[in-house]
Amino acid sequence: MRISTLAALALASVPASAEVYFKEQFNDDGWKDRWTESSDWKPAAEMGEWKHTAGKWYGDEADKGIQTGPDARFFGISAKMDKVFDSSDGKDLVIQYSVKHEQSIDCGGAYIKLLPGGDSFASAKFGGDTKYAVMFGPDICGSSNKKTHTILHYEKKADNLLIKKEIPCENDQLSHLYTLVVRPDNTFEVFVDNKSVRSGKLEDQFDFLPPKEIKDPEQSKPDDWVDEREIVDPEDVKPEGYDDIPEEIPDPDASKPDDWDDEDDGEWEPPMVDNPEYNGPWSPKMIPNPEYKGRWEHPKIANPEYAYDDKMHAVCEGGCTHVGFELWQVKTGTIFDDIIVTDSLEEAQKFAEDTFFKKKDGEKKMFDDEEEEKRKQADMDMPDDDDMDDMDDGFGDEF
Repeated sequence: MRISTLAALALASVPASAEVYFKEQFNDDGWKDRWTESSDWKPAAEMGEWKHTAGKWYGDEADKGIQTGPDARFFGISAKMDKVFDSSDGKDLVIQYSVKHEQSIDCGGAYIKLLPGGDSFASAKFGGDTKYAVMFGPDICGSSNKKTHTILHYEKKADNLLIKKEIPCENDQLSHLYTLVVRPDNTFEVFVDNKSVRSGKLEDQFDFLPPKEIKDPEQSKPDDWVDEREIVDPEDVKPEGYDDIPEEIPDPDASKPDDWDDEDDGEWEPPMVDNPEYNGPWSPKMIPNPEYKGRWEHPKIANPEYAYDDKMHAVCEGGCTHVGFELWQVKTGTIFDDIIVTDSLEEAQKFAEDTFFKKKDGEKKMFDDEEEEKRKQADMDMPDDDDMDDMDDGFGDEF
């Protein structure tokens, strides 16, 4: 989905003050000098490699990204940002990049991480245990787990907070654009292919703050509170002889066969059938409870530990200095491209117009053409009716 006319007009007026902290298009061989693989994270046999390629289908063969491979490997790679992003500057944080699962991914991550560390950041050891400020992007495993991770670090809890309600992700074999915006007013927004898929207040969709209200510890359900909706009907009495009614009875329509021999076959007994008069174990009728007061609701009071934090957005309060991919993939082949970290959504959208959207249609056409060729080849490889008749004749000769 391309951006709307109004958004396009906005791009024409990208503020001159927009700051770009990091930008990577992987379109030159120098990308290896800018990025460092996590050589000290896992044993070499468990680590995959990064291939510089445009992939099997593309909008521009010269426009490349980096691709995971071979299968069933860990992948770690990071780069130092051109400028430090510090949340204390009171600016929007915008992270954007593209993902293409050429392999039709079955299980694996494709998320990007925004990282603190500065000059002490250990690039070669960057991995799953490395502290991060933001983890954002698609993660797929099986048919039920297909989500766009949106995880923000909260220093006050020393924890990484997952968004409460999962955001779906794309899982086809084409490139898709993922954008996260975290604003100083403690709101956020997630875009996929420049379409807003989730937005709101940080306190509503992440567990940054304790609840505003808690159950009153001084209150408890009264001993005489009646919350049984129904009671046994005291006037309903089990009929006399009810328990004597058998569950089965001899079939009244059955008769001993004429050829039955009691000496050889034993004493004949009719088969048993369900007793139509048997109604199961007896239980008394239930009637509305005249003393029922409804469900007891525990009274709530203001939580004395609740306090609003106007710095929930400040995931990079001490400064974020690196970006990286730290992944495990079973079936590999994902291509990452067109990364930008900025303080302006308009700047990110303009970058997307010059990169992602410029290539998008050509890539899809190439993919569709290839799929059509596969379908045609499959049709050609299918035996026709004459071939099937010949096969049938051959089987007939054998047997």
